[in-house]
Amino acid sequence: MTARDTELVRAALEVAPGALSTGDVPIGAVVAAPDGTILAREHNRREAAADPTAHAEILALRAAARAWGDGWRLSECTLAVTVEPCTMCAGALVLSRVSRVVFGVWEPRTGAVGSLWDVVRDRRSNHRPEVVGGVLAADCAALLEEFFDGRR
Repeated sequence: MTARDTELVRAALEVAPGALSTGDVPIGAVVAAPDGTILAREHNRREAAADPTAHAEILALRAAARAWGDGWRLSECTLAVTVEPCTMCAGALVLSRVSRVVFGVWEPRTGAVGSLWDVVRDRRSNHRPEVVGGVLAADCAALLEEFFDGRR
């Protein structure tokens, strides 16, 4: 874990609350270029868009691909997200060719980069990004706990 990893997860934490206004789970994601420039900042928009694929990671990957200018490839880029990605998002990370995935809190029920599954490091894949988990985990968990406590 590097200081840059912490900065990127902090940036994802800053964007995550944007999801609250529409009742979405407050998950935020950012994609950074190799020089550290943030290419995209997104939060969950499933409820707002009535779209089951509108996870923060997917939206950030789409926006970053448009900004990065190498078609759909995000080689050498880093995706940072507040929660361990699910299987859909993990598959998109592999297919987008991001070099690194950095996230906050582990998700033992649906996590697909080490908890329940490990989609991104499967030896059968032709691309396997580096994974760094547990960055600012307590802060990321607190945001989710507050959201779900308010729902109960």
